[in-house]
Amino acid sequence: MTMQAAILESPGIENVRVRAIPMPTAGPGTALVRMRAASLNYRDLVVVNGGFGSRQKQSGLVLLSDGAGEIVELGEGVCEFNIGDRVASCFYEDWAGGRPTAARLATALAAGRDGIACEYRALAATGIMRVPDHLSWIEAATLPCSALTAWSAVVAHGATKAGETIVTQGSGGVSLFAAQFALACGARLISTSSSEAKLARLKEIGAHELINYRAEPEWGRRARALSGEGADLVIDIGGRATLKQSMLALRPGGTVALIGAVSGQRASLNLGAAVANSIRLQGIAVGHRESYAEMMRAVSFHKIRPVTDEVFPLADIQAALRFLASGQHVGKVCIEI
Repeated sequence: MTMQAAILESPGIENVRVRAIPMPTAGPGTALVRMRAASLNYRDLVVVNGGFGSRQKQSGLVLLSDGAGEIVELGEGVCEFNIGDRVASCFYEDWAGGRPTAARLATALAAGRDGIACEYRALAATGIMRVPDHLSWIEAATLPCSALTAWSAVVAHGATKAGETIVTQGSGGVSLFAAQFALACGARLISTSSSEAKLARLKEIGAHELINYRAEPEWGRRARALSGEGADLVIDIGGRATLKQSMLALRPGGTVALIGAVSGQRASLNLGAAVANSIRLQGIAVGHRESYAEMMRAVSFHKIRPVTDEVFPLADIQAALRFLASGQHVGKVCIEI
């Protein structure tokens, strides 16, 4: 039997093809999942362009790390799940908990191993998680990378407390999840964007203060002024173009959670200011399964609903990738399978 899957034939969006490949079965320790939805991350654009070099398959790769579906078959030894369970993929198929290691980080989906942009996927039991009942397939598919990255930044590493100030950048998936988790923690939220329309959406989500960083290039100083002594945590997605302002926004002892580098991977930093103000720069590599389970409980308890934008059919995955690359989206770009 065969199934439809989105395959990277060679680097470039134009070389992504949806075609028939053999349908898998559940082997020992795995569950066969009928995928119902997937979501895109900025990382997927890097993968499609071959940006991870030897750390990814350059051809024949099933794309996308984030998806949700229902279990239709269980392999030998799988006892913690049942047929019919609604589950989402784990970004890392084999990082249960503890510190990151090279071996654990190498188990990320849709790089060195196939992703979930297909009708059926056999996933290790360690690489799936039950999803909250209140979420649709599309909403559940947004959780594995963006939501867990935000949770790691705001809660697992950030240890955000009520009354603290969090600054988010932009209106992509990680930034919006970080905003939702910060608000759930009782934090004060300052959100930045380049668009008044996107700022209006951020206001609807609950941002207490808004900054248009195009209108205010020195937005870090503005954020610091709005928060008194400075922000406790800044969620930095830009890297080279934003890191200086992120550091300026912080209070002494504050943290920059670096979760992306969309503007460039090399930055010039004022190390003296970082030392003098005891600033911490924390890289965030998504997170492990234990954190994922904690996040799922929080999403369920607070009835958090992910913010989604356009939904494309699997056959139009090229269009979905181009829409993501355009930066027009607010929230997650998704795929219906």
